[in-house]
Amino acid sequence: MKRLCVFVLVFVMMFGRNVIFAETTTVVPEDTGEALVNPMMGWTMHFYSNIPTNYGSQLAPSDTLNDFPGLSTVYLRIPWAYLEPEEGRFNWAIVDTPAQRWIDEGKYIAFRITCSENWMQYATPKWVQDAGAVGYHYEFGKGRSERTDLPWDPKFNDPVFLDKLENFLRIMGERYNGNPNVAFIDVGTYGMWGEGHTFMSSKVSPEDHLAIVKKHIDLHKKHFPDTLLCISDDVAGHDKPGTHFPETDYALSQGVSLRDDSIMVQPPPNSWYHSEMAQLFWPAMPVILEHEHYGESQARKAWSAELFQKAVEDYHASFMSIHWWPRVLFDENRETIDKINRRLGYRLQLCEMTWPNEIAVGEWFKISSRWANGGVAPCYPGGSMAVTLKNNDGGIISVITDASFNMKMLEPADPGKTKTQRIELDAVVGMVAPVVLPGEYDLFVSVGTLNGTPKIALPLPNNDGHHRYLLGKMRVK
Repeated sequence: MKRLCVFVLVFVMMFGRNVIFAETTTVVPEDTGEALVNPMMGWTMHFYSNIPTNYGSQLAPSDTLNDFPGLSTVYLRIPWAYLEPEEGRFNWAIVDTPAQRWIDEGKYIAFRITCSENWMQYATPKWVQDAGAVGYHYEFGKGRSERTDLPWDPKFNDPVFLDKLENFLRIMGERYNGNPNVAFIDVGTYGMWGEGHTFMSSKVSPEDHLAIVKKHIDLHKKHFPDTLLCISDDVAGHDKPGTHFPETDYALSQGVSLRDDSIMVQPPPNSWYHSEMAQLFWPAMPVILEHEHYGESQARKAWSAELFQKAVEDYHASFMSIHWWPRVLFDENRETIDKINRRLGYRLQLCEMTWPNEIAVGEWFKISSRWANGGVAPCYPGGSMAVTLKNNDGGIISVITDASFNMKMLEPADPGKTKTQRIELDAVVGMVAPVVLPGEYDLFVSVGTLNGTPKIALPLPNNDGHHRYLLGKMRVK
């Protein structure tokens, strides 16, 4: 971190206040390059990837993959039948157990509840069929079948199915809506694997498709109004490139974000289809990327480290999946993952800060700073800069927050082309109370709430353990 001192002695009247500029310190920090774990961004680890044994089953109960840099979220994608095996009796432990492992580490959780799986007969609980819901058995890849030993899809707009599903979503919403530990929930109750398509299963008619997508979005909005929702791009067609589709346009209009299921399923040039569509979503909401099961992508010769990184740029992605045995993915792609971590989501960079070396209790002074966003996406949760003074014991002497600029407004930019924003903080220490004794204090910077609570990790050294970062000293007289 570069420091330089400038001597300027000026006394002026500004806005009716005495503003004193004295000898100053300027720091020009360098980005540490470290992976950051922050709200509304990061790597999502598929603890359950439809099949419960994929991919958390090999992790010890104490293993929360803290060695995977940037991992922020454990993703629980699992059939409804496992959660409500009997009507009104719920197996919440199947999700709450892994969830609490990550929550204990200060991380987040995310969900998709599915109603159609080709590897099991009843992803929608059989008791829904027994209650009179209309549905269809199907042969995977071929369509509906008269064979009753094959997987079963509900008719996704059947009234009995929708009634039972809504009751489940209502109860799940009581547990998870607005929960600060939940990063996002997929609208995943329609179509194969929750991806919103049935061309490989029960083949919903095109005339019904849009209405079904809207209905399932509406149900999730009703019961998770305070939670970030997202929907698979495949509701618009798994291999149809383009920007505007009725299904995803409706999702956007309802504040439901986009996830791509999945990139690198096919070899180039068909590595993904909907990066243009993502341009509608990312300015307002986090976009989630899921890559194909890593080993299967390799087997098809569809995997590319360069494309892995390029997808983050093209989609302005905030979340990227870990869709394989996590340490295998990391060990074989370490360099690329490090590069992605420097761009994934938002990355608030302090480019420069200047403050007076000495101030007087009760006298107004200025702290000037410049900030940039080194990531591909906005800082969706937003945040305000704060400067904190601490004594040698780590006691907080003064907290000064800036209300003039929300970090959400920092524009993401192409690599190496960041745009900076200057913040001029009008500050005072010890006016009226609390008592501030003369002395030299440590000066920290942070980003968080308007009352000075740090919330955002920054790529700076000297973290105090609470996302405040030591920059230097200030004397109080």
